[in-house]
Amino acid sequence: MQAQEPRTPPADLILHGGKVVTVDEPFSIHQAVAVREGRILATGSDAELMPLRGPSTQMVNLGGKLVLPGLIDSHTHPTGAALTEFDHRIPAMESIGDVLAHVRERASALKPGEWIQISQVFITRLREQRYPTRAELDAAAPKNPVIFSTGPDASVNSQALEISGMTREFKVDDDGTGFAEKDPVTGELTGILRNCSRYVKAKSPDKRATPEQQEARLRELFTDYNSVGITSVADRNTSADGLERYRALRSRDALTVRVTCSQGVPGSGPWEKAEAQIRAAGRSEIHTTRDPWLRVVGVKTFLDGGMLTGSAYMSQPWGVSTIYGISDPAYRGVLFIQRERLRMMVRTALEAGLQFTAHAQGDGAIEELLSVYEELAAEGMPVRENRCCLTHASFLRPDLITRAARIGVVLDLQPAWLYLDARTLLAQFGMERMRWLIPLRTLFESGAVVGGGSDHMQKIDALAGINPYSPFLGIATAVTRRARWCDAPVHPEEALTREQAVRFYTIQNARVLFREEEVGSIERGKFADLIVLDTDLLTCPEQRIADARVLRTYVGGKVVWERP
Repeated sequence: MQAQEPRTPPADLILHGGKVVTVDEPFSIHQAVAVREGRILATGSDAELMPLRGPSTQMVNLGGKLVLPGLIDSHTHPTGAALTEFDHRIPAMESIGDVLAHVRERASALKPGEWIQISQVFITRLREQRYPTRAELDAAAPKNPVIFSTGPDASVNSQALEISGMTREFKVDDDGTGFAEKDPVTGELTGILRNCSRYVKAKSPDKRATPEQQEARLRELFTDYNSVGITSVADRNTSADGLERYRALRSRDALTVRVTCSQGVPGSGPWEKAEAQIRAAGRSEIHTTRDPWLRVVGVKTFLDGGMLTGSAYMSQPWGVSTIYGISDPAYRGVLFIQRERLRMMVRTALEAGLQFTAHAQGDGAIEELLSVYEELAAEGMPVRENRCCLTHASFLRPDLITRAARIGVVLDLQPAWLYLDARTLLAQFGMERMRWLIPLRTLFESGAVVGGGSDHMQKIDALAGINPYSPFLGIATAVTRRARWCDAPVHPEEALTREQAVRFYTIQNARVLFREEEVGSIERGKFADLIVLDTDLLTCPEQRIADARVLRTYVGGKVVWERP
């Protein structure tokens, strides 16, 4: 127990009789924790903390339960995710049949000519492991344009192509990259678009939420985050509207999670506009005031395509693929940003005092971004100090890990993708190349700062959401390397210990987000963001980790969620 000052005021709250995992440097474990004015006052044995009890101290007997620091998700998209089902229900889709059934359901509910939009249902998570075809979408919705989008990639039907003016002569004509796939025999568009879904002139028929409704849905999502132990999140592509929603909740003390933002910046279009956005983010009071609830720490852009969509930029060819519709044996994926522009973006962010991060999934894209970081670090730019980041970094070669650790680059990874997508990626790349998919053990041993996130994009549901934001699924995957529809663990030599997995979602994420002085461990002076669990994650059977349940969540010493 830390030394107590004479006549120290009593604690407001003491949790005792439990297993308090502090996640401090030695990973100390105690029986009790005391809280005063929303911050950790002390940890120690029950006997050591009893002198801190006063007449108004709330005493909570933990009954032997596990207490952890509040969990942190390093990568979410809350404002969009909260509104996903505002207009209509979206069913779980695990097959092409499920997708087409939903298209038919939407067609029956809409007028002819109204758009049907399905987004972020990744083909890696469909049993058939492919996009719905143009013909299938035509048959399911003969009177409606349809777009099945997985980000910058998409599959569309004939009406969607016609309305968007996309013919066999179509070519990308802005300064971005991408192409529309063509039938090798007829030359007609197949309906599959690689990094050019921005050309589709879709118009949503969905009803729009008012600002009040948006805030209500956001509060509902944050309550659900609290229910699975999440007390802090990073919004990794914040828009101006999103910031306004957060500001509104903050002004009414209505936030129940601490929000750290990376503002989205386009990788294409006029450079002057992007530069102005970056510099404005650096001047923003949300960046400079270091508010404990809402803060902008950096900017984010998109450097390559997706591992789940067949467009991540790899150092070696993807290989011909029926899964992803790849016919070119030399195809390596898609790189969105020219090197000189990328360098200007990173330099401007560093000059503005911001963390720079980019969606970089393939090892080719990671190498491109790392080389820019290295060049600027060699010029004396504050790459380490500003904690330049790699977001997703799904395929990491050992040399890239060494380089990232050497110059102080931090990483934001999504372990649940291994659980959901390994079957498809194994079929595409084989076991040897899969050796470096989310190599967590090697990252931890390198000394790199790496945090765990979800990239939650849709739905208010910890497991059914796209992507699932249950941190316990992420912890279980990091510990077991077990994947859905796979018979054996995927490279178990990259599994984390349970201690490492807990650090992954607590203090490591706090470091990624510049919050390690405030949260991420249960240490004196930090905010009392705490969770009480029904399961001891350090000793329970591996198969129980993912099913752990939160009994109570505290943020700043106040209960924000309690299991009925």
